[in-house]
Amino acid sequence: MKPFFSLSILFSIILASVLSLSTAFVWSPSRSATPEPKLENPMSVQYLKEKLRKKSLRLVLNADIEKELKKKIETDPVIKNMYQAIRLNAQAIPQKPLLERVMEGRRLLAISREMLYRVNMLGMSYRMEKDKTILNRLNEEVIAVCNFSDWNPSHYLDVAEMSMAVAFAIDWAGDDLPKTTVAMAKTALIEKGIKPSYNKAGNTGWVNGTNNWNQVCHGGMIAAAIVIADQDPELAAQTIHRALEGMPHALDEYGPDGVYPEGATYWGYGTSFSVVTAAMFESAFGTDFGLSKYPAFIESATYKVLNVAPSGWYYNFADCGDKRGENGDVTLAWFAAKTGNKVFFEKERFLRPADKMGKLGRLDGAGLVWLSQYKEAQDVKVPEAWKGNGSNPIVIFKSGPEDPHQYYFGGKGGRGMVNHGNMDGGSFVFEVNGVRWAVDPGNQEYHELEKTGFDLWGRCQTCQRWTLLTKNNYGHSTLTINDSLHVTEGLATIGNFKSGSKPEATIEMTPTFAGQLKSAQRRFSKDGPQSLLIEDQIETIAKTKMVTWQLMTTADVEIVKGGAVLKQGGKKLKVENLSHPDITVSVISLYPAPLELDRQIPGLKRLELRIPGYLFKENKGKIAVRLVGE
Repeated sequence: MKPFFSLSILFSIILASVLSLSTAFVWSPSRSATPEPKLENPMSVQYLKEKLRKKSLRLVLNADIEKELKKKIETDPVIKNMYQAIRLNAQAIPQKPLLERVMEGRRLLAISREMLYRVNMLGMSYRMEKDKTILNRLNEEVIAVCNFSDWNPSHYLDVAEMSMAVAFAIDWAGDDLPKTTVAMAKTALIEKGIKPSYNKAGNTGWVNGTNNWNQVCHGGMIAAAIVIADQDPELAAQTIHRALEGMPHALDEYGPDGVYPEGATYWGYGTSFSVVTAAMFESAFGTDFGLSKYPAFIESATYKVLNVAPSGWYYNFADCGDKRGENGDVTLAWFAAKTGNKVFFEKERFLRPADKMGKLGRLDGAGLVWLSQYKEAQDVKVPEAWKGNGSNPIVIFKSGPEDPHQYYFGGKGGRGMVNHGNMDGGSFVFEVNGVRWAVDPGNQEYHELEKTGFDLWGRCQTCQRWTLLTKNNYGHSTLTINDSLHVTEGLATIGNFKSGSKPEATIEMTPTFAGQLKSAQRRFSKDGPQSLLIEDQIETIAKTKMVTWQLMTTADVEIVKGGAVLKQGGKKLKVENLSHPDITVSVISLYPAPLELDRQIPGLKRLELRIPGYLFKENKGKIAVRLVGE
């Protein structure tokens, strides 16, 4: 009896198989006039039985891929070094206790992630050397987690990462593991992994969701489905078919230019699981069903590169981390393997001494495969002025590596309603001469907020999320009207973009201030090698009492006539108040931050230029401020 495989689903699978096209994308039947990208989806029980590799290896590795990888470990210094780091990580794992089902608030995620890390290190090390000590530890790890009462389906990321971990372990070492372990693991993958994802009363909104949950959860379920296909081909085919239908909802978010709306570190999270999914499909079926060619997906690698400033800080908008790691980016390396573009292959970082790399990423074992598949075919530099549209659009101005001033500007539109979004439309970060002068307050730890009962995830206009400085407009370098919150549904867009040696971009912010202003446009321009000009065209209404121009910084501030001077790291930045020189800039200290639950950022302060509404003659006016490095 297969309760999860209904006749209606069977019919849809057969129909999809009959109608599948040879290209990666098909026309959506629901929008006859509009082409809608989709993944190929020929998946059915018959297709699964015919096309799935008959035996392990299937997940990222297969016999041919493994053979080539072993050669590269011997001949390629990058692959040899990365494998040595993996090997060192694997050798350290047996010194740690086995995992236990220990929750952190509502999440088991830390345990699931640790298991995925351990399997990647142990599993890849075992594939290359067949060390029985490593195999025994891998066996113990699998038994430990399969004995958990469940993998916490109320928070499905936990299930997904655990499922991928167990699936990798069984695929990479299954023939050498005890048969009892393999049987236990496959049962767990079905009962604790896949089946709860069909419980409509459970946390399964990710199936057709638009954020990273979609990418991670489908990836975990696909890994599990491939491993249990010999035991339950109907459930496996159904699960993979569902994934190929559901994944485009998240992939669409990269469009049209590659901007990942949840920020650079969430690009790393969501994209890494889409990348490993593509690799699993290729190794198991010989095709990725069009995933790597999905519109704007490959282009998102450029977005990721541009979001790293010369200082090593991210343009950390949305719920993004502050800085990149020291090791090479394995997810980005997948894009290098697909394009041959040297820019995406961080060779020097992959060649860091293996014993200095520390704890590797939890997918770095799998990532060794596509590292080994990279062949340089081009060296296409990233643009120095770039605009990316989408649900959280951004613009970047940067200088080349030869520029002594290390110029970097990132500005954005967007709205609070976007996934992991903030009330930060019109905000920006700015670096020059190696110093980040205008900062974004970044993200803060979720569990520390949630354990107090704080509602972090509601995004309505009056929701609790907006009381936090990291989330509301009071903590960002933007405009605030009447000391009020931005309109969370008001989408700020980017237009009038111009590249060249003096790039510029205009953000249409009128929807951000619905009911507060008649209109607002913010123009950013690089008007000199060390300067950024910010011009705000404002049209007020009777309700407009105060317009506040804001700059967030951790620098020391000296108020001077006509503006201010920022000082940090032995460098200076002038803040020139061009439009209202008679209004004195004020400084609001935000360390300590207003709320106990706020992120505490040493030295954080907000520069304010407060302009009464009555100064805008005939309800119109301009605010102009120039930032100039010295």
